[in-house]
Amino acid sequence: MDDIKSLSLSELTAVLEAAGEKKFRAAQIFEWLHKKLVTEWDEMTNIPISLRKMLAEDYFLPQLEEVTVLKSEKGDTEKFLFRLADGNIIESVLMRYDHGNSVCISSQVGCRMGCNFCASTIGGRIRDLTAGEMLEQIYHIQRHDGHRVSNVVVMGTGEPFDNFDNFCRFYELISDGKGLNISGRNITVSTCGIVPKIRELADRQYTLTLAVSLHSPTDELRRSFMPIANKYTIAEIMEACDYYFVKTGRRITFEYSLINGVNDSPECARILSGLLAGKNAHVNLIPVNPVKERNYTKTNTEGVQAFKNILEKNRINVTIRKGMGKDIDAACGQLRRSYTSNT
Repeated sequence: MDDIKSLSLSELTAVLEAAGEKKFRAAQIFEWLHKKLVTEWDEMTNIPISLRKMLAEDYFLPQLEEVTVLKSEKGDTEKFLFRLADGNIIESVLMRYDHGNSVCISSQVGCRMGCNFCASTIGGRIRDLTAGEMLEQIYHIQRHDGHRVSNVVVMGTGEPFDNFDNFCRFYELISDGKGLNISGRNITVSTCGIVPKIRELADRQYTLTLAVSLHSPTDELRRSFMPIANKYTIAEIMEACDYYFVKTGRRITFEYSLINGVNDSPECARILSGLLAGKNAHVNLIPVNPVKERNYTKTNTEGVQAFKNILEKNRINVTIRKGMGKDIDAACGQLRRSYTSNT
């Protein structure tokens, strides 16, 4: 059975016309799904019962069951643990900022990229999420909070470019003017550096922000904790990012998780500065969140600032990510891992 929330308006129109239904019904149903955010067929009150029944026989409405919702002590972050229809568990995060609500969503159940400082990869990838399941994380949180989601970050569990087609379908639906209409400029997708997909995304010329999880300025060091580095070199990633910028004009963010004694030395900062010199890029420094199954610890505040200072002296645009939700296991995969380990 297919996921109806994953259908574009044109696809939904074709389904209804093939069934002998009037074309305008597709726009009505699309609005119920993506603007009014219904979770039950019976909520579509202006759709004939016969049509609702017909659709229910061929399609399912993805729904998420709240397993746990944790709220940070400051109240600016909520972490959601959701159960999918097949029993699998995913997680999402709501972050409240002065400029609006941001939601970080998962793109897969688990992850097979194997980055060994991340809890998401422990246990590997179980399956991809459909576009509708990705959307429903945002829809559910908006219904829960009662306020519009203004920014979306696809940085939760999973590698979005390992689920590329569903991610692209998700992007086109969430930015559709007849749905939630979230601007592409308010959507960020993170990848560990799957080069062919960076190029393919560039060719689509979306207006989103691309964030590349770099975490190291050299291939040798990167290979020690990111298996993807055995397939794609930093030079190949940089070439793909240059291509992306040429095609889209969009500045690229490079994420750099600082791990104490591993990649936080002054030398690493200087090499990174040389790597990004002259590029329209932004570095997001992230003190790594400790994961109990790993031995890594985060760089202290002084070390983070020292690393930042070196980048700035070399005219690299850089910020330090604001830490949110540490008290509720808000880092990727932590809450899901904790839950699945105890059930």
